[in-house]
Amino acid sequence: MKKKIKSIWNTRINKKTSSLFQKMGSSIEVDKRLFKEDIDGSIAHVEMLCKQKIISFKIKNKIIWGLNKIENEIKKKKFVFRIEYEDIHMNIEKRLYDIIGEDAGFMHSARSRNDQVLTDLKLWMKKSTIELIEGLKNLNKHFVNLAEKNVYTIMPGFTHLKNAQPISLGHYLLAYIEMFGRDLNRFNYNLNNLNESPLGVGALSGTSFNIDRKFTAKKLKFKKISNNSIDTVSDRDFALDFLFSCATCSMHISRLSEEFIIWNSDAFNFISLKDSLVTGSSMMPQKKNPDPLEYLRGKSGNAYGNLFSMFTILKGLPLSYFKDLQDDKNLIFKSFDDLKNSILILSEIIKNINFNKKKMLQLASIGYITSTDLAEHIVQKLKIPFRKSYEITAKIVNYAEKNNKTLDQISIKEIQKIEKKLDSDVLKILNLENSIKSKKSYGGTSFENVNRMIKKYKKGINVK
Repeated sequence: MKKKIKSIWNTRINKKTSSLFQKMGSSIEVDKRLFKEDIDGSIAHVEMLCKQKIISFKIKNKIIWGLNKIENEIKKKKFVFRIEYEDIHMNIEKRLYDIIGEDAGFMHSARSRNDQVLTDLKLWMKKSTIELIEGLKNLNKHFVNLAEKNVYTIMPGFTHLKNAQPISLGHYLLAYIEMFGRDLNRFNYNLNNLNESPLGVGALSGTSFNIDRKFTAKKLKFKKISNNSIDTVSDRDFALDFLFSCATCSMHISRLSEEFIIWNSDAFNFISLKDSLVTGSSMMPQKKNPDPLEYLRGKSGNAYGNLFSMFTILKGLPLSYFKDLQDDKNLIFKSFDDLKNSILILSEIIKNINFNKKKMLQLASIGYITSTDLAEHIVQKLKIPFRKSYEITAKIVNYAEKNNKTLDQISIKEIQKIEKKLDSDVLKILNLENSIKSKKSYGGTSFENVNRMIKKYKKGINVK
């Protein structure tokens, strides 16, 4: 019968670890998804040990062969993850002992699980951040394509959820490209901070072995190495940056989802979703509920919770490593999984949404939303201060409201009863399309501006 190998970190411990603590302290169910990064990091590490003549060429090859065999076992689901070995690092190391024997012990020379786990996590986060960046770029392509189809679709722009001014639906959709563009910038910034290799700082003070940290950094595609061993093992700022970026992006998705939920309501009836993106009611046969949008709206709460959990873990935590930090991976993985799925779902929604253009135009026709255009015209026509023009416009709006008319239904004679210096040119100002065309200031909603911005976005994100 094969002798069970005792956990190396328990060599000085005389009594068996409490089964309850063993269950709580084990992270293998969470960090086993780091197996590829753990093996890649170990291979780079033993290559460096061999280069520095800390281990022999023969032992290096033996270890690498064993690690490749383990990776193959995991991928084929033939590897047994064991809770008593606590984490991915020791599960792999124990299996390496089974495969190559005592020479497996050389692998951990000049290294601690403290710098090992950080290396694994940063490698995984680099890959996952790039995945989110690509997802956001793809999402923005869908927004550009949808905006291009709706440049000349007129809708009311809202403030306080009240009709404010007429806008192009295309212009509205481009607003979210700006939001997701800022998310892209944040994730790209995070990549820079993730490109600092922690491997080789050991438990907290470095190592007496003659290692070459720059060699392993280059092997693992890190751009530089960390400067302070104590800070390195206790640093989780990169985790906060990632969680904050996920939370902010989730918030942007939640805002859009809330707006689309409102627009999908029978009261607004601005949009409809294909049947593949709605669900029915268990009781009401007629219902088509926008559940995916509600799912997206709700996920922002989880993202906020993960961020504040990480903040709370770090609050008041002395240098350097503590078991408290073990929960960082679970928070990061959950935020990544939720955001990745949210981006994919939102992309499907944007590709399969239909706009009720007639309803949008109808709603834009009420609420006196060309009033600002009228006020600005009076300033330019009569050369009077805007506040005086504002008063004149308010009187015209009050007249229209009292007589149950829209602004474009008022005759020039009725307008001249309030301000006699105005002529028939004012009637053109009250037209919705003319209102939008006039907003030519940079960043404004004019059709000309929107078309120009679409060309810019297409060039920037390579939309075909």
